[in-house]
Amino acid sequence: MTDIVRLRVEENCKRLYLGLVQSRLDALLDQASREHMDYLQLLDLVLAAEVASKADKRVKMGIQIAHFPVPKTLEEFDWSAQPSVDPAQVRELATGRFVGHGHNVLLFGPPGVGKTHLAIGIGRAVVQAGYSVLFVTATELLAALDKARADNRLSDRLAQYAKPKLLIIDELGYLTYDKVAANLLFQLVNRRHGKASTLITTNQPVTHWGTMFGDEMVAAAMLDRLLEHSYALVIQGESYRMREKRRAGLLRPRDAAAAK
Repeated sequence: MTDIVRLRVEENCKRLYLGLVQSRLDALLDQASREHMDYLQLLDLVLAAEVASKADKRVKMGIQIAHFPVPKTLEEFDWSAQPSVDPAQVRELATGRFVGHGHNVLLFGPPGVGKTHLAIGIGRAVVQAGYSVLFVTATELLAALDKARADNRLSDRLAQYAKPKLLIIDELGYLTYDKVAANLLFQLVNRRHGKASTLITTNQPVTHWGTMFGDEMVAAAMLDRLLEHSYALVIQGESYRMREKRRAGLLRPRDAAAAK
């Protein structure tokens, strides 16, 4: 390759935003030479490398935008510790098909059983499937919406939370909420209904949501929308922290019995 041709190729790569090809041009040409590729095979190699690079960048950016609190994956989940979780169902959710259909996911279970881990793992898989994801705790979400309401910017804030194809709301039910919070969350659920998917982790069964929000009617309306097209996963296992303490002998018999 002459210097003039090489400069032209590099310039065209830059103009077409083919960063991977530009940076690995020599390596790609060497591989093509070693494997005696014809022109079509070389073009296929170059395009495949660029597509893979762009996909990797998209996933990394999507995970960054999602604001996951920790880098948990489904491969790291301890299925043996939580036999009530159906791995096949979780793998189906990891395909992202439920997001394509605008369906919701509700993860029920007591504290410490891995709900957040599963939510993050599913969320990361959904990003890899090509969808936008945002992770937020229920406390952070409701505080942000309440502040926006006080600042007369609620519509803008609701639009922001309505935008991701999958919104993960973590730890709903760990605190009690007033009717204002219930109304704010209902507005968000209603805005996303039928348009985008919501995944909620909660320690409260649906029968307790009226008490949790202090408003039976709003809770019923919210659940009506969330459950219309949804997947429900109920985790009934032991808390990971309690299990590790028991294994280490840190729980007295009385404490172990109370933890069950």
